[in-house]
Amino acid sequence: MSKRYDLIIRNGILVRPEGVKKADIAVCDEKIVEIAEDISGDAKETIDASGKYVFPGTTDGHVHFNDPGRTEWETITTGSSALAAGGGIAYFDMPLNCSPCTLDAKNFNAKLAVAQKDSLVDYGFWGGFTPKNLDKFEELAECGVIGFKAFSCNSGIDEFERADDFTTLVGMEKLAKLGLPLMVHCENAEITKDLTAIALSNNKTTVRDYFEARPPITEIENVSRMISFAEETGCKLIIAHISTAKAVELVTQARSRGIDVSCETIGHYLILTDDDVERMGTVAKCSPPIRNAENQTKMWAKLLNGEIAFVSSDHSPCDPKLKDGEFLKVWGGISACQTTLPAMLTHAYHDRKIALEDIAKLTSQTVNEIFRIQGKGKIAVGYDGDFALIDLDKKFTLQAEDLFYKHKVSPYVGNSFRGIVKQTILRGTTVFKDGKIVSKPIGKHLRPNL
Repeated sequence: MSKRYDLIIRNGILVRPEGVKKADIAVCDEKIVEIAEDISGDAKETIDASGKYVFPGTTDGHVHFNDPGRTEWETITTGSSALAAGGGIAYFDMPLNCSPCTLDAKNFNAKLAVAQKDSLVDYGFWGGFTPKNLDKFEELAECGVIGFKAFSCNSGIDEFERADDFTTLVGMEKLAKLGLPLMVHCENAEITKDLTAIALSNNKTTVRDYFEARPPITEIENVSRMISFAEETGCKLIIAHISTAKAVELVTQARSRGIDVSCETIGHYLILTDDDVERMGTVAKCSPPIRNAENQTKMWAKLLNGEIAFVSSDHSPCDPKLKDGEFLKVWGGISACQTTLPAMLTHAYHDRKIALEDIAKLTSQTVNEIFRIQGKGKIAVGYDGDFALIDLDKKFTLQAEDLFYKHKVSPYVGNSFRGIVKQTILRGTTVFKDGKIVSKPIGKHLRPNL
């Protein structure tokens, strides 16, 4: 008797940890159940992927979908749709800029309720790490947060206070016992605050003034300090959106000493330079700032050496009106979750010949391993049937109307890419195909396997 599957993808070129090879994939009950050169049997649905590369769907470890509470900036509906359009099947949403922030079980459950109703793809949530909620860490862990997020500097949101040294020490001790990681936005609070105040007092508000108010030392110094706290407490540490190659070196050196620390970077630190930001304007403002071309070259070398664990988007949109004005004064955040994989295919694979399996590792596998999400992140038997079907050589220029964000704004509008997502499949169900969302919201809550 021939086997009966829910889905068979035939003739695709699979991107797996062991390499790239043409094969068929069968999915049953949302899981990959067979991978072979020619799968016999039939299925409820068959996809002919001839000429397409089949990637594991990406997981974005760092997004701000702002839902509930700031839905005039972005929503889980629009954000998760954009993610799917870029080949994404899961995201980890930050504890800000939603309102109220995710600082306790009540606010976690409010966000969970929205995601259960509206998320097209799977999701996990970060818990907040602030001086005001140290006593809520245990209840957030019970809720299933994938980790905690702290800011060493001003977060930009009044209700999400930065973590002072006492909070950092006590909070890391708590997380070490809970077995959950801490991700830190590393910029020195005193230096950034005072340099910004000096610039404003002298009416220096241009893009170059902003760069001078947040120089590389603000990140480098703070990464070093956070590593010291992690070494003392035994807390697992992740450096958020690392932007300087020298800070990456500090992480690498700490790992060689046995400290459990890793770092993510963001696509715009690999793709854009300070000169690009000066040309584009406030649409490309973020924090830490985008650095110069020399640093970017060094960042690519660090990525190639395996010193950067994963690549995220730090999708941080806002009402476009908040981007109007003098550069130093406007909101800092870039909309980017739809373009991470196409950008990596363009700039990593086509331009720098980085292996496709390494790109899959950076955008899917490692992030799920670090956060202990079971059954996600690679194409293997027993894993979820999560795929992004890619036309690897297809060139396209991103247009504003292509974006699924609430506000069709991004520094990547007008950029040319090579490698387009044709279809995104979540647990065996197609959610995006040929430029359109084709599924109702089917996302599930992802919890770490502690």
